[in-house]
Amino acid sequence: MEHSVSGVGVVDKAVRALTALEAGPLSLAELVASAGLSRATAYRLAVALEAHGLVRRDDEGRFVLGLRLVGLGRAAADAVPLAAAAEAALSDLRDATGESVQLYVRDGHRRVCIAALESPHGLRTIVPRGASLPLDVGSAGRILSAPMGTESVQILRPWVESVEEREAGVASVSAPVRGAAGEVLAAVSVSGPVERTTRRPGRRYADAVVAAAAQIERAFGSPQNAV
Repeated sequence: MEHSVSGVGVVDKAVRALTALEAGPLSLAELVASAGLSRATAYRLAVALEAHGLVRRDDEGRFVLGLRLVGLGRAAADAVPLAAAAEAALSDLRDATGESVQLYVRDGHRRVCIAALESPHGLRTIVPRGASLPLDVGSAGRILSAPMGTESVQILRPWVESVEEREAGVASVSAPVRGAAGEVLAAVSVSGPVERTTRRPGRRYADAVVAAAAQIERAFGSPQNAV
């Protein structure tokens, strides 16, 4: 018997279909294989989700995530107070580095971008608000998945760098945003093409990213950073 996460089977199957489409456009056969659904169920769910704008079809007839999810993702991000508290710090960080900046929070076994600003350069990293990314690659993922006190987020080096872990040609530097008890609330990141960031991006951006994290903490009202 198939395990139900929520107790409502049709909802679980719809979420499996949407999750499968995170990887990109899928034909019906590919959706069946990726979501682990029968052909009839996959088709019925995809068409129903399409009627609600949660799924659409590209020019080749493949199923892709629907544009309504963009608005839902932005609304969900706007509902997170931390995103509002980070606005000024992210703007300052982008201006200081000239690269794209993001704020991520952990959501189960993934990380979600709740705020982002793009670099003014033509060649830049683009991570839209609401994007759901893995925890096991990228500097922000390692920040959010590391237990408190591990080497990567110790006070002596409160930042992590990554080079081409999640995407070829991209490097990033992230720092933890902590709460009053020292818990990691989020990860603030700067990312860009390796040709500008170099393969040692921490040397160039670590100070600015750590300063942005502290600025967010102050704006969010963490007592340990009050002045």
